[in-house]
Amino acid sequence: MFTGFKKMAALAGLAGGLGGFWMPVWAAAPTADSVPLLAQAETNAPQATSPESAPVRMALLLPNRGGMFGAAADAVRSGVLAAYSRQKENIQLVVVETGDSVPDMQRAYDDASAKFDILIGPLSRSAVTSVIQSGRVAKPTIALAQPDLPGEAEAQLPPMMLTVGLSIDDEARQVANWVEKEKAPGKIFAISTAVAWQKRAVRSFQARARQLGLQVDTLELSTPGNALSAPGLAQLAKRIEQEKPALIFAALDAGQAVQLRSAVGTELPFYGTSQINPFTLNRDNPNDKIPELDGVKLIDLPWQLEPDNVAVARYPHPAGNDGDRPNPDLARLYALGIDAYRIAYGISRQQSGFDLDGVTGRLNVNMARGGSTYFQRQETQAVYQDGLPVPTADQY
Repeated sequence: MFTGFKKMAALAGLAGGLGGFWMPVWAAAPTADSVPLLAQAETNAPQATSPESAPVRMALLLPNRGGMFGAAADAVRSGVLAAYSRQKENIQLVVVETGDSVPDMQRAYDDASAKFDILIGPLSRSAVTSVIQSGRVAKPTIALAQPDLPGEAEAQLPPMMLTVGLSIDDEARQVANWVEKEKAPGKIFAISTAVAWQKRAVRSFQARARQLGLQVDTLELSTPGNALSAPGLAQLAKRIEQEKPALIFAALDAGQAVQLRSAVGTELPFYGTSQINPFTLNRDNPNDKIPELDGVKLIDLPWQLEPDNVAVARYPHPAGNDGDRPNPDLARLYALGIDAYRIAYGISRQQSGFDLDGVTGRLNVNMARGGSTYFQRQETQAVYQDGLPVPTADQY
């Protein structure tokens, strides 16, 4: 995987733009047979509830398994069901399968909103954007992606919606906050290729860094033959020697980061996002390491970094098919499913504001009826040691 991620166009809008090569690696989720738009999550008999407490009806809206988003939907579904199996008191969970198009997803959302108390979904950025712009968010909704909204419109979400999708933009802003606490004097070089998620990450990093009073120069490297341009790397190395920046922020994948570091050396502090970590905790090969990145700092989910974290240890890691390399982006979506359900469960208990030690990070949630909503995720800071990313001693 670290020889270079390839982002499939069909999944480019999922998970807030986290890069990677997507493939269906999960074992079959323990769901019952489903029918379009209404599929029961489990075939167990309904649990007894007290006369005073009617069950909370919760719907998980996902694209159908046969469509272009099938692998991502399977990962999220498995994560939600893993969390549901451990925390299902007074919850009736139903999986609502939709078509892949935005109108299909919007119709499914509108239909589910009339029948259920809490909705988890949609999964794609375009569908979340459609739901927001429809003006028809009347039930608590845990959206699984970030919307594509212009400018400051992102701050104007419906009061009954939380957008909890994994976001490369948020990661870049968190790295900027980290850098501000550690950097030496001097400018920062923020480096990407022309890939959309990388350019977004650089823009988000630059915007936050400037708010913090830091100077950032952005540089875009070309990628002939799916590798960083050798002349471009040579020119960058020369510029680093002349201008002596304080550090590099690399909005790159792991393979590209190896190329970049080989060209510019190991003395300059080097920061990146989760896409510099191509590993999962359940990998089989103990020799699967990237020593070329030792010393590189990044942020990623506890699910990818902290096997001893209490929240992480509580949930199973899905088994992959024999011969398949564990896919880190699908692992992150599985973790997202776990935390999305836990957030929905907290809301079902009429907790308007609460914190979670989540498998995707430290979560702060606020959804007050008739008031403003707020969601924040703080991921884990890590550094490569002996070829693998490990959490740092200090977490800012």
